[in-house]
Amino acid sequence: MTLAADTQASTCSRGLLNDLARVLRAHLPRPRRARAAEDAPSPEDAVVRALCHDMRSPLASLEAVLGSLDRAPGHAAELLELARAQTAHLSSMLRTADATGGALRRSAGTRRLGEVVQASLAASGLPRSQLTLEMSEEATDIGVADARVQRILINLFENAHRHGRGAPVRLRVEPRRGWVDLALTQPGVPVNRVVQHLRTTRPPTDLTGLGLWSVQRQTRELGGRLLWAEHGGDFTLTVQLPDR
Repeated sequence: MTLAADTQASTCSRGLLNDLARVLRAHLPRPRRARAAEDAPSPEDAVVRALCHDMRSPLASLEAVLGSLDRAPGHAAELLELARAQTAHLSSMLRTADATGGALRRSAGTRRLGEVVQASLAASGLPRSQLTLEMSEEATDIGVADARVQRILINLFENAHRHGRGAPVRLRVEPRRGWVDLALTQPGVPVNRVVQHLRTTRPPTDLTGLGLWSVQRQTRELGGRLLWAEHGGDFTLTVQLPDR
């Protein structure tokens, strides 16, 4: 059993600025003919615009905080805490953007789904202690040969981390005949807002909903489908991917 067959996810560069430069280079649109103003932006354009738009405030705050350290030595600890918070926010946005698009790279072979899940969790920033993983040995050994599977998982984990307010997350991986279900459950999810992001066909103009939009786009590209349900205050989003 193998999920798709295409590419391998990129590895992370060291340092926030290196990550920013790498992500921007990967997403910069190539030269193209002029298009009508009313045309929807390409996914690459949308990611670059979203990054530029949403990074202005945290970068300005970080610059102001760092510039105040020498002038307010008595508040150094408080200022450093603010700087750490802004840096974490920037890193979170970079993870979302990096998992949303960028250049696809060829893979020399397949990886086990269990390894892909663990790599996705590590790249997302979601604490391992916050996740309950329900995955059989059969599911762990499923072959994955397309980077978009990992990008889907990173975006799901990242979204739960950024917006879940520390609520517990459960991932259930279940192989079925011809399909593999990736079901992520978390309480306290704003269902209407999430469903709106999942249903939109155009990329957002900022990072709001970009990860969820990417999940539905990449799921569709892989020939999969999305299901969602709410029960007892828990929201479950299920990504169903076909066995190639």
